Amino acid sequence: MFASTGSSGLYKAPLSKSLLLVPSALSLLLALLLPHCQRFFVYDLQAVKEDLQIWRLICGRIICLDLKDTFCSSLLIYNFRIFERRYGSRKFASFLLGSWVLSALVDLILVEAMWYFFGIATAGNLPSGFLAPVFALFVPFYCSIPRIQVAQILGPLSITNKTLIYILGLQLFTSGSYIWIVAISGLISGICYNSKVFQLQQVLCIPRWMAKFFSWTLEPIFSSPEPTTEARIGMGATVDIQRQQRMELLDRQLMLSQFAQVRRQRQQGGMINWNRLFPPLRQRRNINYQDGRQSEQQASPPLEVSEEQVARLMEMGFSRGDALEALRASNNDLNVATNFLLQH
Repeated sequence: MFASTGSSGLYKAPLSKSLLLVPSALSLLLALLLPHCQRFFVYDLQAVKEDLQIWRLICGRIICLDLKDTFCSSLLIYNFRIFERRYGSRKFASFLLGSWVLSALVDLILVEAMWYFFGIATAGNLPSGFLAPVFALFVPFYCSIPRIQVAQILGPLSITNKTLIYILGLQLFTSGSYIWIVAISGLISGICYNSKVFQLQQVLCIPRWMAKFFSWTLEPIFSSPEPTTEARIGMGATVDIQRQQRMELLDRQLMLSQFAQVRRQRQQGGMINWNRLFPPLRQRRNINYQDGRQSEQQASPPLEVSEEQVARLMEMGFSRGDALEALRASNNDLNVATNFLLQH
């Protein structure tokens, strides 16, 4: 139920890998070995206002002191690595920086609003960690990742490829008493940065010289090799390419299932018209079926099959009849025809 995000692992996502390893390691270190140092990483806006401890706006918003928040935010960052692959590390880092800076300002506004309107002091109770940018990433996740239904339960309710991510975000949203302030500030900052309000993308961005410097120094440390144990389906640079890749994959699965059904019917006897059941793959999307008005007499003539490809399939041990049927079904695609015959 995770969103379709291309290849697994952290290939082409060095920044996401660093955000997973470094803050998580420091969080475990503070929780297990250095608990007396946790006071330096407390996100206390009251100390910022009264004692001018501006450094808390940095230290208190990097490392999570709650291990539950560390675990949930790490899972979300791993899933959101798709944006680094799609837009590049520099643009992804600029989004994180912009939302991180904007959310600090929104935090101050929300804390003051809670005290002014409701008399609730929340300045010293905000959760620590790199949480606001994680919530900000839900904005491009909602806007740019296509929603694909996986299953349907209880009538109108459906489970999609994005359901588990939203549930994980809800878990993080409800993990503390006042974490909702950080979550709202993160969403507001993500909306402002993503919609280019006040040209924030040009103001709050990573300079090219800095991106090149970190690419030269840190990227070799946090880079990951390309996965070699999975099929090369790819993520696609745009949403349209992703949808086209999914359609092609579903089309191939449909042809495999239809081929299996035809094989079962053939074992029961009778001749099968493969051209009726398997119109050529390149023409399938352009065919307009009109409620069965086409008759068998008007069916197109059988597709000519290359004898060389038939011979190659027969060398693999398949009969001539099966080879002819598989090649006609796959529009003379030798690889698809071989998969048909091997899997069925």
